[in-house]
Amino acid sequence: MLAEAGLVISAGKMSNLWSGQPVTIRLDDLDIICEVLECEPGDLLIREPGTARRAGRSGTPPAAAAAAGGAGGVIRRRPGRSAPPV
Repeated sequence: MLAEAGLVISAGKMSNLWSGQPVTIRLDDLDIICEVLECEPGDLLIREPGTARRAGRSGTPPAAAAAAGGAGGVIRRRPGRSAPPV
């Protein structure tokens, strides 16, 4: 039914979804799943407080942690733009 609605999911991703342990899910995919199941995203998602991973949990702001390599990313400021508030 998902494939008929335009969503093809790999066996590994389907296994993660089925087990309730998906690493990520695209909002487009979630929309199709909800359409096929005739439900709302809130019917499928369960919030688990305290389990979210964030860069900078040690008190370092996320942008500083990313710049230091904590999140594995590099922050590059676009010319003519100011930095975000800290």
